[in-house]
Amino acid sequence: MKRIVLAFCALLLAALPAAAQNMRVVLSGYDPVAYFTDGKPMKGDEKLAYDWDNERYYFATAKHRAMFMADPDRYAPQFGGYCTGSMSRGVRNEGHPESWVIVDDRLYVFGAPDSETAAKYKANAEKDLAAFRVKVVAASKNYKQ
Repeated sequence: MKRIVLAFCALLLAALPAAAQNMRVVLSGYDPVAYFTDGKPMKGDEKLAYDWDNERYYFATAKHRAMFMADPDRYAPQFGGYCTGSMSRGVRNEGHPESWVIVDDRLYVFGAPDSETAAKYKANAEKDLAAFRVKVVAASKNYKQ
């Protein structure tokens, strides 16, 4: 019986790295802390990864990773990095890392097919914060479901 339990434990331990490989990488691998510290998206390094809330985050620097680890709720994108507009309609679409806005000290991203469209979405959100906040309320309700 002891051998069966040990064999089962070994099997579980062997499966852990494989399960970690299937984790969703938030923000397409961009560093969430950089939006706050550098004011722009920066590609993260998979060697500077951190798993939080069943998802994987990449960071451009070890300092950014340490900042995130100390306060992930502050730096993690809202709605898990899914598009805020889509989430307000109850749909989960990946956010585009170049289409973002920080409102009320929170990072929000929007889905976009390319960088040009991403820039337009960002400008629209910044221009009409009242309409954006309405989307955030709806997105919050849908994300929790």
